[in-house]
Amino acid sequence: MKNILQNHIDTNFPFLNNKKLLLATSGGLDSMVMVDLLHQLSFDIAMAHCNFQLRGLESFGDQKFVQNYAEANNIELFLTQFDTEAFAKDYKLSTQVAARELRYNWFYELLETEKYDYILTAHHADDNLETFLINLARGTGLDGLTGIPAQNENVIRPLLIFSRSEIAQYAKENNIDWREDSSNASDKYLRNKIRHDLVPVLKELNPDFLASFYKTQTYLQEVQTMVEDAAIMVYQQVAKEKGEDIYFDLNQLKKLPNYKSYLYQWLNEFGFSAWDDIYDLVAGQSGKQVFSPEFRLLKNRDFLILSPINEERVEEVYFINKNQTEVKIPLKLAFSKVADISLVSNSTIFVDENKLQFPLVLRPWQEGDVFQPFGMEGKSKKVSKFFKDEKLSLIEKEKTWILVSNNQIVWIVGIRQDERFRVTDSTQNILKIQLE
Repeated sequence: MKNILQNHIDTNFPFLNNKKLLLATSGGLDSMVMVDLLHQLSFDIAMAHCNFQLRGLESFGDQKFVQNYAEANNIELFLTQFDTEAFAKDYKLSTQVAARELRYNWFYELLETEKYDYILTAHHADDNLETFLINLARGTGLDGLTGIPAQNENVIRPLLIFSRSEIAQYAKENNIDWREDSSNASDKYLRNKIRHDLVPVLKELNPDFLASFYKTQTYLQEVQTMVEDAAIMVYQQVAKEKGEDIYFDLNQLKKLPNYKSYLYQWLNEFGFSAWDDIYDLVAGQSGKQVFSPEFRLLKNRDFLILSPINEERVEEVYFINKNQTEVKIPLKLAFSKVADISLVSNSTIFVDENKLQFPLVLRPWQEGDVFQPFGMEGKSKKVSKFFKDEKLSLIEKEKTWILVSNNQIVWIVGIRQDERFRVTDSTQNILKIQLE
């Protein structure tokens, strides 16, 4: 088994050689075999053990066992304890998800502070099969059927090529002790029910089931890679990135016979789960939105717009004094006195400085704001109506700032100047304001 593992690492993870490796060590069969194998192969390893305090004295027994092993084998050990149940309650997580969050956050912290290169976990082929069946039972896309990745950034799982029985046999032949987790015997968790009741039946039907499953999963992973490549190619035709936002062109999207699959592929990483609602947006009414914890997807006419959620709408006001030459927050504005007008654009305006009352105010637009659009002398218009006519999306409206002089709008910044402050033949001092 040592030779097989070394060949596996040399072939698939050659970068692990001569690196500092942090081994996630629970004290159970799988992790103790992993520690023994890599120690025997002379890798530069340390052990990291989490006491989740979920099984009373048994949890502290696991901690003591790992401590004794590390000391006896002269292996560096990192220990930590978590109040997992309190963390799960505070963040409204299941105990299993809370433990995973705590564990991996600590592992990554150790990589940073202790200068280790990779985290190794002892997941094996049976774990992979169980994860596949859990995802299948709950309903999943192709990514959920490809199983536990052998590598996920700095996390490596070198034992995925071995079955639980192979690991147990190695432990028996090499007199490796381990701690048995009493919770593994309970069918309280779905994984245990699958492990105890379903997997044995599958292996009875086909003694080589794990090998067949591995072959099938390899095919699925190849298909997943092909899907990701296709999604990138189509994304370039359908999507356009504007700052933090992504605009999906619905006219282009609807030409695809399987556009739902592409939407799933593009949006899955942003934490969305209400997929039927997302698909309904394509034909839905403009202005409808679907939310994930950190993002939202807005239907705006011929586009779906993906944007981060701003926890609070900015309500600050910023004052601009006379002779001030620039503003850096919340926008970058440059002010300069010029002799005449050059090219006017959405990002550059020229105003009659003598008509301004300082300090100017830069603030978000508000319901009830009224201005006189440039070119419409004597005609006022609500800013909200102007936004509607200009077909601005909700997201664009939320990001809009107003430059104000004595409660009169000078400029809807980056969009339209106010007529009342325009330069005329009688203007003596011209102020150029540019959005950078």
